[in-house]
Amino acid sequence: MDNGEEHPPELRTLQQKVEYMVAETFPGQKISGRVFADLVKERGGSLSHSYFSNILAGKVTQPSEEILKALGLGFGVDWRFFKEESEVVDDVVAGLRFLAKRRTGEISGLAGRGLDDDGLPPELLRFALSLLEDAKDRRGDAADGRAEQ
Repeated sequence: MDNGEEHPPELRTLQQKVEYMVAETFPGQKISGRVFADLVKERGGSLSHSYFSNILAGKVTQPSEEILKALGLGFGVDWRFFKEESEVVDDVVAGLRFLAKRRTGEISGLAGRGLDDDGLPPELLRFALSLLEDAKDRRGDAADGRAEQ
């Protein structure tokens, strides 16, 4: 039963994670291996364009920690997101969903008190997203009620 709630994507393999990050970080853009490699270099890392292309093609499944760190630099996320058994996948997905809703105007502002340099904790991001989903569901229920009258 689907109630319109967004479900997090299944991100098990390195290829799935990188494809997801490309789609979320560069929405509507086609990012070449060269462009991404240059971005990583600008941010102080090193990754060859052909290696990045091989990751996207699913040919690389067990890269070194240095490669994972380069991916993290390029996408601007915690490099542990790309680890095989990552604990931070849900946190990164929640953060990206939050930013996407901010970009589309579903979230117009947010004030946090007592935040440190790391910003909003992932739990708070997930909570904010759940509030948005609840509000969206209530608006949908109200609209259904008006349509029945």
